[in-house]
Amino acid sequence: MQSHSVTTLIIGAGPAGLAMAGQLAHLGIASTVLEASDYVGFAWRTHYDRLHLHTVKEHSSLPHLPYPASYPTYVSRLQLVEYLEQYTEHFGIKPLFNQKVTAIRPGQTAGRWEVQTETDLFLAERVIIATGYNRVPNVPELPGQSAFRGIIWHSREYRNGAPFQNEDVLVVGMGNTGAELALDLLEHGARPVISVRRPINIVRRDVFGRPAQPTAIFLSKFPHWFYDLMTGLSQRLTVGDLTAYGLGKPDHPASYDTRRGKIPVIDIGTLDQIKAGAIAVAPAIRQVNPKTVTFADGSERPFDAIVLATGYRPGLLPLLGDTLAGQILNERGYPRQLWFDDPGLRGLYFLGFTTPLTGVIYNLTIDSEKIAKHVSQNNSVTA
Repeated sequence: MQSHSVTTLIIGAGPAGLAMAGQLAHLGIASTVLEASDYVGFAWRTHYDRLHLHTVKEHSSLPHLPYPASYPTYVSRLQLVEYLEQYTEHFGIKPLFNQKVTAIRPGQTAGRWEVQTETDLFLAERVIIATGYNRVPNVPELPGQSAFRGIIWHSREYRNGAPFQNEDVLVVGMGNTGAELALDLLEHGARPVISVRRPINIVRRDVFGRPAQPTAIFLSKFPHWFYDLMTGLSQRLTVGDLTAYGLGKPDHPASYDTRRGKIPVIDIGTLDQIKAGAIAVAPAIRQVNPKTVTFADGSERPFDAIVLATGYRPGLLPLLGDTLAGQILNERGYPRQLWFDDPGLRGLYFLGFTTPLTGVIYNLTIDSEKIAKHVSQNNSVTA
């Protein structure tokens, strides 16, 4: 077991970790980046094929390096991976790969943190946790699923709908992933059904032919009541009441729910297919049977496969331990702040755990700049 002493340690070489390293490099502050896998942006390399950013490239690049001019408005998964590699090279970021963190704890020396990986121990003055809000798959056990004779996949195993041609496929959950997988299944000749447990907040990615994100950024600068009023009006005009389609009517507009950690669906065409009857919507699952699924309303349908679009969790509790987690995490398991000034928590930072309507990567730039400024004000060693 090797021991290393560093000043600033960043955990994660995805968009959040690289944004943080780039911000610090721009200020001339050295950092060490740990990555559990063999590559930067590992999660983006393994997502489903058709995935694109739902936010425009002008507001979705990492700090201090725009996307290439040749990239489209909505950057694809593989283009993002290519960009992350360019970003790493541009700022001279050299992550230490295959360093999976297993524990983060206060050091035996005051003002130091111990970060344990599977092979090494790192001692750092400050630790920036940038592992993201989508680190650990959320895989629920459906009632009776062991009896099902078809396949059951989590969305992390899904690449495209080709294996499901001419099959009935149940997509469990209608977040952004579930909505897009249902559309992908339809385009590959499957017959998708989405199981929805509660009313869904849906926002069109493009409104009246224009990307919605710049408008959301503009409105976010106003008081919450005005932002919510305008978001609600836009949703009524472009989405409407979806109760008749099984999607319910949310109590609040998307901007309101987003501030409470509920991510809306950024629609890229699924809604029109639901309204056209090409994608069906079913209520919550009551029971999985050998060849069918029974739903909460008593209806029963046959299925060849089930895809769990049930999301991910940040998975910070095992890393932090009960004591630290109790001080830092909210009831959903997310950090309550970017950093904490309590003496026992000083030097610990969190980046990439917020999901605003204005865009996750857009917000990374804002939050990483705040953290970088705080670090620079308290930095004792620069490079």
